[in-house]
Amino acid sequence: MINTHVDETANHPRRLIGLEAVHNFRDLGGYPTADGRSTKWRTLFRSDGLYRLRGVDDLSRVRQLGLKSVIDLRTEREQREQGIFPIDEIEVAFHHLSIVDVTWSDTETPEFDDEVEFLVWGYRDMLEIGSSRFADAMHVLAQTDSAPAVFHCAAGKDRTGVLAALLLSSLGVDDAHICADYGLTQDAMRRSIAWSKVHRPELAERYATIPKAYLAADPLAMQIILAELAQQHGSVRNYVREIGVTDTTVEALGNLLLEMR
Repeated sequence: MINTHVDETANHPRRLIGLEAVHNFRDLGGYPTADGRSTKWRTLFRSDGLYRLRGVDDLSRVRQLGLKSVIDLRTEREQREQGIFPIDEIEVAFHHLSIVDVTWSDTETPEFDDEVEFLVWGYRDMLEIGSSRFADAMHVLAQTDSAPAVFHCAAGKDRTGVLAALLLSSLGVDDAHICADYGLTQDAMRRSIAWSKVHRPELAERYATIPKAYLAADPLAMQIILAELAQQHGSVRNYVREIGVTDTTVEALGNLLLEMR
């Protein structure tokens, strides 16, 4: 059964930052926490490939957000072939924290009949391989001069989705809101595919030929991952402790990113 309140919170009209060439730039504000606070609006964002920020309108819209920090979770190859956030146009502190060394498209991956099973496999792998870099990203975001900040990967779905889940859960946001936020990427993928057919035919061709599981964003996959972390470590917060994110760092994140409801 769909929780109407959770769905309305995730689909808040302030959530999506409407851009022409970037399709999954979203505000992580407005999510309630267990201690009666909520995440601040216009403070922390998640996104897909910000290397596409080149048009005058898109650049102007992003400038208005007053970003101070950008965390790029992609690989060096992706940066080299696609480019990076336009630091020549918008001055920010730019951080490169590659979560994985190679993407799914660049390596052999197991075949699964079920998309959720594939995503769960992929996220388990990320949590093992990229644990130190997830921790590094949380440390960067905890700095007093970091916000407003945005973190992103290629589609803003997998690496970005796992980092968002770790952050939100550590701050006290419940699994239902985290999974609903993750699921918003489904609409973003449809927007990206439609845009690519008009503006980037080579990208549209890639979308058409890669396994459908690579494009999936089923909230059930994130639900399973969060439940596994809780079962194996006691809580997501405990997992985050184990990978090196101290209570002091999480408290700093809360001071920066949370406000009373």
